[in-house]
Amino acid sequence: MFSRREFLMASVAAAAVAGPGMIGQWSRAMAQQALTEDELLSFDATGNVTLIHVTDIHAQLKPLYFREPSINLGVGDATGLPPHVTGMDFLKLYNIEPGTPHAYALTSEDFVSLAKAYGKMGGIDRVATVIKRIRAERGEDNCLLLDGGDTWQGSYTSLQTEGADMVEVMNSLMPDAMTGHWEFTYGADRVTELVDSLPFPFLGSNIYDAEWNEPAFEAYKMFEKGGVNVAVIGQAMPYTPIANPRWMFPNWSFGIREEDVAANVAAAREEGADVVVLLSHNGFDVDRKLASRVEGIDVILTGHTHDALPEPVIVNNTLVIASGSNGKFVSRVDLDVRDGAVQGYKYRLIPIFSDVITPDADMTALIDKVRAPYSDELARELGQTDSLLYRRGNFNGTFDDLICDALLSEREADIALSPGFRWGTSLLPGQAITVEDLHNATSMTYPAAYRSMMTGSLIKDIIEDVADNLFNTDPYYQQGGDMVRIGGMGYRIDVHEQMGSRISEMTILKTGEAVDPSKEYAVAGWASVNEGTEGPAIWDVVEDYLEKNPVVQLQENTSVIVNA
Repeated sequence: MFSRREFLMASVAAAAVAGPGMIGQWSRAMAQQALTEDELLSFDATGNVTLIHVTDIHAQLKPLYFREPSINLGVGDATGLPPHVTGMDFLKLYNIEPGTPHAYALTSEDFVSLAKAYGKMGGIDRVATVIKRIRAERGEDNCLLLDGGDTWQGSYTSLQTEGADMVEVMNSLMPDAMTGHWEFTYGADRVTELVDSLPFPFLGSNIYDAEWNEPAFEAYKMFEKGGVNVAVIGQAMPYTPIANPRWMFPNWSFGIREEDVAANVAAAREEGADVVVLLSHNGFDVDRKLASRVEGIDVILTGHTHDALPEPVIVNNTLVIASGSNGKFVSRVDLDVRDGAVQGYKYRLIPIFSDVITPDADMTALIDKVRAPYSDELARELGQTDSLLYRRGNFNGTFDDLICDALLSEREADIALSPGFRWGTSLLPGQAITVEDLHNATSMTYPAAYRSMMTGSLIKDIIEDVADNLFNTDPYYQQGGDMVRIGGMGYRIDVHEQMGSRISEMTILKTGEAVDPSKEYAVAGWASVNEGTEGPAIWDVVEDYLEKNPVVQLQENTSVIVNA
């Protein structure tokens, strides 16, 4: 008989070694024997340059559960294309056998039972092991480690240290460059302080000083790796001042700035770049469009929308690589660069199964050190969930159902709004809800839970605006989150309609009455981008609610009817 660890190592190794299109066959054939970490991380190396990509870690240092979305709709030209394929359709597209480790890592299918079988994923000490192994194999002079941003925010300890814990940990991984998004929500002064302390460049080609219209950060960096010149251009999240509070960084302006990307590509080529990499936090669909319009980019390492794809999406001659989130995956791209151009590549999306990959001892010690001052509070139990708690999904997530229930109750509201953030870890039924778990879903620098009176008409306008950010057919107008979660109210949405016509049949769930456009309703929410928003921190609201309702039992949320 195999132990759980032995069976998992066999299954994971089979799935990882086989690659897309062979995963099912390899799983069946090779689960007969226990395999090693060496076999899990084996790679048929090619070429002379290796890119290592991590992104959207959201300050998650320890192994975790993270359920991928069951619904991730695409519109316009992206309809039905990856990453807008989920569940069984995803498994069929990539020929992944249901029930295998890859199926667990990449989809929401049978998540609870597979999570119990295969365990947690991620953990920066496991990520460190993978990175060190790749560097040892290829040689450090041939590797570039690139961080796509959303690294310093998303946990209790990152909030308490204003990102210092993550900076210390990530510095020990020795990245070559990074870009950002949620990093900016620590405010311009703190961001500047942390960036100035980095031993590597923080790249943001699309960030300008608003007063002088001059670049605020370095646009790109040239590296000599594998005997060739590799240019890395940084692209921060273009809509940061809209999705997040502009008042926190009033002197910086953002944008896609397609013309600037093209100009930087041309400048890098003129400087002698054999390879051009865009280290991007645009979001997948934005990068797909960008790749179709800007020539000369060899690889886009995309982030922001938290997509994880086992194969690159190729647009013209550009590889678009999506490396997931929360430390669940590390991407490895081997490039064969000769005669000033990329002649070939090999790619692997490496799943970080915590029970398979041996944690790096030095990194484990460092993580324990930065967490130690907060260990008691992190472990403090607030309640228990008998339901699967997760966030990801275009329209609903059960962790936000819990947050909305807390807002409705504690703030005495008719309607509750919880923003459609894509960060936030998952909890299995039967798990305790700790302070750490709650902060993994709420930890941010503008957490005030407001209560205000809004007309039905205003509420509709808010929902329509969010829907347009998500379902505008032009990716350049998409901000990359999910729909605002709503408690106390249901509605119908037609994702293919135009702005102002997507939302209908708004209904107060308690009474079954239609929302009256002229009537005022008490609305509670959190994470307002408006300066001076008043109210208790959202985690205090949820903690107060859990004190009165210590066992979470959520009913299936059917309040949103989707016409897709």
